[in-house]
Amino acid sequence: MKWQRIPLGPLQTNAYILSKSNKECVIFDPGGDGARLQTVLRQQGLTPMGILLTHAHFDHIGAVDDVLAHWDVPVFIHEKEKNWLKDPALNGSGYFIPGQEIVSKANVTILPKEGAFSVVGFSFDLFYTPGHSPGSVSYYCKELGVVFSGDALFQGSIGRTDLPGGSHERLLSSIHEKLLSLPEDTIVLSGHGPETTIEAEMDTNPFLNGF
Repeated sequence: MKWQRIPLGPLQTNAYILSKSNKECVIFDPGGDGARLQTVLRQQGLTPMGILLTHAHFDHIGAVDDVLAHWDVPVFIHEKEKNWLKDPALNGSGYFIPGQEIVSKANVTILPKEGAFSVVGFSFDLFYTPGHSPGSVSYYCKELGVVFSGDALFQGSIGRTDLPGGSHERLLSSIHEKLLSLPEDTIVLSGHGPETTIEAEMDTNPFLNGF
C-alpha cells in the first residue's frame, strides 16, 4: 500500500488517498476541488472503494458528492456527526462560506465505536479522538506506520476548539491517551500542513508540554 496527500478546497485541507497495488483505494477527507481529485484518480487508474471522514467540517467534506457522482461507495463518519453533511449550520459552511453552503446527498455509514475496522481489504485501528469536534476520529494503519489524524494533531500545533462541540481539554486528552500511545516513529498525516511523527510532537509541540 501507499499513501499520497492532495491539498484541496478553500482551506487547502489535506485529502489522502491510500491505495493498493490492484489500484483499489480509499479517500480520506475529500475537502473540495472535486474535478481535480477525479483527475488524479483517473490519471492513476485508481478505483475508490470508500470515503473515510475524520470529521464533518465543511473543509473536509466539500468533494464527497463529487466522488459519489462517479463511484458508488460508502461514506464513513462517527455517529455524533451523522447529520452534519446535510446541515450547513453544523458543518460550518453556512458561516464560513455563505453562498456556497454544503448540503450533501450522501447516505453515511456509521463507524464502529473504536478498535479494529476494515473496508474492502483496508484495515485500521480506529480511535475516537474528540475535541476539535464531537465526532472526530483517527485511523491508524499499522502496516504503513501512519495515522490519519484529521484536525486533532498538527506539526507543532493542535486543532482549534472554539467551534461548536469543541473542547480544548478533551482534545488534549484525546491526543495524549490515544495518539501519543502509538509507536514514536508513527507518521502523523494531519488535516492541514506537512506530516510529522509522534516522537517529534512529543518532544517539541508546545501545546502538549506540561499537560
